Amino acid sequence: MSQTKSGAAAISIASNSVLILLKVVAGVLTGSIAIITEAVHSAIDWVASVVAFVSVRKADVPADAEHPYGHEKVENLAAAIEGILILIGAAVIVYEATHRLVVGSEVGALGIGIAVMALSTLANVVVSTYLYRRARALDSPALEGDAAHLRTDAMTSAGVLVGLALVEITGFAALDSITALLVAGAIVGAGVTILRRSSGVLVDEVLPGEEMDRIELAIDNARTEEVAGYHKLRARRAGSRRHIDLHVQYVRGTSLERAHELAHAMRASIETEIPRAEVLIHVEPETSFRDPHDAGDGPYRAG
Repeated sequence: MSQTKSGAAAISIASNSVLILLKVVAGVLTGSIAIITEAVHSAIDWVASVVAFVSVRKADVPADAEHPYGHEKVENLAAAIEGILILIGAAVIVYEATHRLVVGSEVGALGIGIAVMALSTLANVVVSTYLYRRARALDSPALEGDAAHLRTDAMTSAGVLVGLALVEITGFAALDSITALLVAGAIVGAGVTILRRSSGVLVDEVLPGEEMDRIELAIDNARTEEVAGYHKLRARRAGSRRHIDLHVQYVRGTSLERAHELAHAMRASIETEIPRAEVLIHVEPETSFRDPHDAGDGPYRAG
């Protein structure tokens, strides 16, 4: 799977490399801050693609003595770094565009810039669509973050394309800087979204409600008359893997062997419903003490 993820990330790196070169050349020839802004944006995306390329390879390294829970969170850390890079790039763009609005600027040879922005928009739509599909298929936060960068780049390239066309039509050069500021706003939104999602995983935020409902349904489907109830259900995400643990109580007279067998069946039911899940079940008698003030106490389901 790591090679599949790496291949998708490598396509993103190659695409961004070509677009950066084209945008830099077009920006120098036209003097457009909006195009230079897009070059900076693509450079950020290039760095993000490299981070994604490295992280997806590291995330699939098997668990070891120093990392007994595996390396999957490397993907979420990579996504957070990508979000920070996006916000830094947006700050640079805002500064330069504002400066040009104040002191004034001139642009020319806009036909070249318009052609490059049209090509950039098309390329980023194609590559981001591919990456989104691979991210969903492989459940990869790093590829999803990379795809989000490119989709934002496609939107901003389209915005710059419109701005350059308006400058060409109206001759009002300030529209170039105004377009750059609008692009920066879109970039900030993308950066904040990626940071919010990745930080939630890094601090072990609970899984979305829809996934928790599926877990509880899987538990209920595996219950037998020997199961008295369960509690302390917890679930978190690390990369594309889910870590789930709970305490299951069995009625009086259930042998340890039978309880162990039923716990394995329940684990299999959960893992079938939630792919790439690691499930840990603590076996208890129904008379075991439950402290209602325990911070780790989760939903309790009696028989």
